[in-house]
Amino acid sequence: MDPEKKPQVSDAGAWGMNVVSSVGIIMANKELMSPGGYGFSFASTLTGFHFSVTALVGWISSATGFSVSKQVPLWELLWFSIVANLSITAMNFSLMLNSVGFYQISKLSIIPVVCMMEWILNNKHYSSRVIMSVTVVAFGVGICTVTDVEVNMKGFLCACVAVFCTSLQQITIGSFQKKYSIGSFELLSKTAPIQAASLLVLGPFLDYCLNGKSILKYHLSTGATLFIFLSCCLAVFCNMSQYLCIGRFSATTFQVLGHMKTVCVLILGWILFDSALTIKNILGMLLAVVGMIVYSWAVESEKQAKISTSSRNEAKMGEEEVKLLKDRSSGASEFDIELGQTKS
Repeated sequence: MDPEKKPQVSDAGAWGMNVVSSVGIIMANKELMSPGGYGFSFASTLTGFHFSVTALVGWISSATGFSVSKQVPLWELLWFSIVANLSITAMNFSLMLNSVGFYQISKLSIIPVVCMMEWILNNKHYSSRVIMSVTVVAFGVGICTVTDVEVNMKGFLCACVAVFCTSLQQITIGSFQKKYSIGSFELLSKTAPIQAASLLVLGPFLDYCLNGKSILKYHLSTGATLFIFLSCCLAVFCNMSQYLCIGRFSATTFQVLGHMKTVCVLILGWILFDSALTIKNILGMLLAVVGMIVYSWAVESEKQAKISTSSRNEAKMGEEEVKLLKDRSSGASEFDIELGQTKS
């Protein structure tokens, strides 16, 4: 089965799944990991649980014939998994070592880094309208999320590793799907087991370095178990929709429109958790939404322009082929006439 040839989820459905599952997992993890909730402060191990459930779903899908496994070189899957896990780990360390403000800035910097890497690796060029809209989105999200900015050398290095690895991971997802003609879910099913195994082994040690607590000493209550299960279920849809969206669009589009999740989280935090929502936050969110709309319009305009140019080129080539055939036909007729005259 090839989802790209016969998509079972529409583009809007893929984006909707990503936004809903991402916002849902943030809300669930906030309750699970916050001191006022269940205090499960083991982010890396929890991510290992996420990929374990995702790998299980992928295995069941393959075993039941819902998806067809395709060959991808093991060394490619290994280096991709290392990059992806470095992205997760470095993000966690960046959040611990830096202020929330600098952490948000580092996440925003993923957009220009993705653009630059796509230009370098894939020779992709961006119009001035796209660049302008990306800048507006980043500026709007920055206004509504960035507050205090404090940074140190260790935190800065972790942030740089996180930004680079996240950008490379997201670009590679799309590249692998094109290179090996593999569907989004099939690729996820191949990478998830490797990420799960490595994070389950290394996760507890990384978490101990982050917060000085051992997961073996954590008292697992019924409520915490239910929220871990909910988080893992949402993670399956979150991972699936991420691979699906990047495969159909691009890493840049995923990053830009993905900030809709930031807007939703801020609004839901205000509704559910009594978080402060100031005029500055509202103006920043509105600016970000306007930037996303302009970005969507700019990308769609470029797509239509390419289709139009391609159609004109095909029409021109068709006219030239017809003209060439006529010339050949005319030449052949004259040759036959000459032969006939000679014979007579």
